[in-house]
Order: sequence, then structure tokens, then C-alpha cells
Amino acid sequence: MAPPAPSPAITATDLDAHWMGFTANRAFKSAPRLLASAKGMYYTTADGRPILDGVAGLWCVNAGHGREAITQAIAKSAATLDYAPAGFQLGHPAAFALADKLTALMPRKLERVFFTNSGSESVDTALKIALAYWQAAGETQRVRFVGRLRGYHGVGFGGMSVGGIEANRKAFGAQLLPHADHLPQTHGIAANKFSRGQPAAGGDLADALEEIVAKRGGETIAAVIVEPVAGSAGVLVPPKGYLERLRALCDKYGILLIFDEVITGFGRLGASFAIEYFGVTPDLVTMAKGLTNGAVPMGAVMMRKEIYDRVINAAQAGIEFMHGYTYGGHPLACAAGLASLEIHRSEKLADRARAMAPYFEQAVHSLRDHPHVVDVRNVGLMAGIELESRADKVGARAMEAYLDCFREGLLIRVTGDIIALSPPLIIEKGQIDEIVAKLGAALKRVA
Repeated sequence: MAPPAPSPAITATDLDAHWMGFTANRAFKSAPRLLASAKGMYYTTADGRPILDGVAGLWCVNAGHGREAITQAIAKSAATLDYAPAGFQLGHPAAFALADKLTALMPRKLERVFFTNSGSESVDTALKIALAYWQAAGETQRVRFVGRLRGYHGVGFGGMSVGGIEANRKAFGAQLLPHADHLPQTHGIAANKFSRGQPAAGGDLADALEEIVAKRGGETIAAVIVEPVAGSAGVLVPPKGYLERLRALCDKYGILLIFDEVITGFGRLGASFAIEYFGVTPDLVTMAKGLTNGAVPMGAVMMRKEIYDRVINAAQAGIEFMHGYTYGGHPLACAAGLASLEIHRSEKLADRARAMAPYFEQAVHSLRDHPHVVDVRNVGLMAGIELESRADKVGARAMEAYLDCFREGLLIRVTGDIIALSPPLIIEKGQIDEIVAKLGAALKRVA
């Protein structure tokens, strides 16, 4: 697929007004990187340079950029029904249609959908649903949550509390939610370096939940939340047996299990969801990003029918769950979601990702002997390349590689000194080769 033709240059006359999220604002505004258009596997910068997208935008453009079917669905919805609530005592057909399509992708136990606008909102919603469930069950003492160190669950108060990236909380000076504990991370085991797929060691780390139960009391814990694969922390793949053990322990103590599939959903692992890939079914699952191919903000929480039924049936007449969003289930987002799911179905994108994964694996592991590479790991069409940190500047080496790659026409993602790759699922072998060649050259230049 050829890169798109350059679009007209955009002149940024004033960058001061926009406070950019998760960005070194001063550095960016001194040398801005502006994207003007996108098609297929490529962005085009404001000055007309093609940029091969190695990260699906931000883990979300799984079907590739500029999909006409999604664009047309959004335009038709905007012209027909620009806005209608999907709640607040009103509804519209597309929200119900999308919910039905989503349940068809999941194990039969996950049969109810609550729409949100993002992964962050999905996580906070899932935590509230868990609390409401236990209130309805009469177990009002279940107010604790257990996350995992190096877990990322968005930027809401709840998600930051159960998340395990301390830097995300540091600026706010608080643990935000009062009852949150954390399992140990599963990364850093020497025997697991340069793993292909699930690493062998570390499945027993799930047993740390027993220690939290002994300390806090299992009857006080509402839910455990983990990413099946930790994406934003640098593609941390679960050890063999880890998720299965976590499921068993949650069952043992009657604790709800939440999978955060904002990144792993919609074909990223070569299956519809990590639930299917790993064969472990949680009680609730959060999603966003690939749900609409990134075209319109949208998220969702799916849950077991029993959870929905208990909350609904325990309430008196009237509103059963005091929660919702003005734009949750927005008509344009539902249109984009339905069109995106149809592309996934008709083009068999999950199957395509599964077929491409071995080639991708071989390619990314060819970087293991490059300067300062201390680990390479992968699963599906996700990979993390970890670099040795400089003693005085953690993260500087990977950021230099990021900037070098962008200059050479490749978009990667960095977190600390880990480079993450998660290309659109439409990627071809030649584009995998291009990603690895450009990244390898960058690693040598910044050595």
C-alpha cells in the first residue's frame, strides 16, 4: 500500500493555548510534530512527509486509517440523528444494535453492555458496577479493590487508584480511592527475557492475592482488576498460568474479576479479545480504542448477566443505577462502532493478525543484538523492546529513538525506556520489515 499524497501544510501560528496531555509541552512546542492526514498504514505530517504508523495511532486504529465505511457511517448518522441520549430515560436503535453485536463476540456469560466515552470512563464505571453489585447483594463491606503494580487503567480517580504506575499519581499527592491494594508486577524475571508469547516463569505471582486476602479479609474485596497484557507499561505479557490462577482465587474468595481490555480488545492478539486468546473469562471487561477504530471516542463495559440482574432487581421502582454519561452511546460513536465491527468481521482482521504474528515475532526479535537492547517480548501484534537506561536520565534513550524514528518516517511509542509496537492489523510483511529496519537504524544512531 503506497503512502498517501502529501496534504497542504498546516502552519501552527500559536501553540500556547493548548495544554497537551501526557506530553512534554515545552519540548514539543519548541519543535512540534503535527499530523495532518492519515490513510491506511500511514500518517502525513503538516509538511507533507509520510509516517508509517507502528502503533495504530494510540493502540486504537486496528483496521487502518481512513476507512471509508466508517467515515460514511459517521456522516450518515450526523445527518440523520446528530445526538440522542442512550440513557436518561431515552434511547436510539444504534446503541441497542451495537450492544447486540458486542455480546456476539464474547463468551455467553458476558451478556450486558454499558456504554462510556473512553477507557478511563469504562474502568471507573466497572468499579462502580462492582460496588453496586455488592451493595445489592447485601455484602456492603466489600469496598476494596486490588490492582497490579505497573498496571494502567486510565486517568479517572478510580483507574489511577487501582493502576500501578506511581508517576501518574505523584502530581496529585494522594492515593485517590481509600481502599486499593496492588498485586506485584509480573515483569523483571530474568528467566523470562526475550520471551516469545507467554513467558514460562511467574504464574505463581497471582498467589500474592492470598496475602492481600489474609491481610484485608477476602470478604472486604469487591474486585480485582488487571490488564491481560499490560500495554502502556511496555507490553508485559502474563506468565503461563497466571490469569488462570487469578481466576481461580477470585472464585475461591467470591471476588469479582475485571479484565481491562482497552488495548487487547478487537483483534490485537489474533483473537477478538484476550478473553478468547487466553481462555479465561472475567466477570466484567472494559473496552474502548478499537471499538470505533479510534474514529469517535467510545468505550464500554460488559458484564455477566447476573451482575446486571442483581443491581436492577434489588432496586425499588425508578432508576436502578445512578450513573451514566451525556455522550455514552452517542449515535455517531455507535455508527462508527457498527461499521468497525463489520470491517473486522468481513476482513477477518483477528485471523489476519494471528496469521501475521509469527512473522512479526521473528522480525522484532531480530533487534535483540542491537545496542542497549536488554529485552524483547511479544504476543499477537504487540511487542516491547526494552532498552538499558542511562544512569542519569531514565527514559532519555528511548525518547531519542522515538524522535529519530519520527524524523525517518516511523511512529513508535515509548514508555520509560521501553519501545512499544502495535501496528494496525492490516499491516503487510514489507511494512513490518520497514518498521524493524528503521527502528534498528535508530537504535544504532542513538547508541
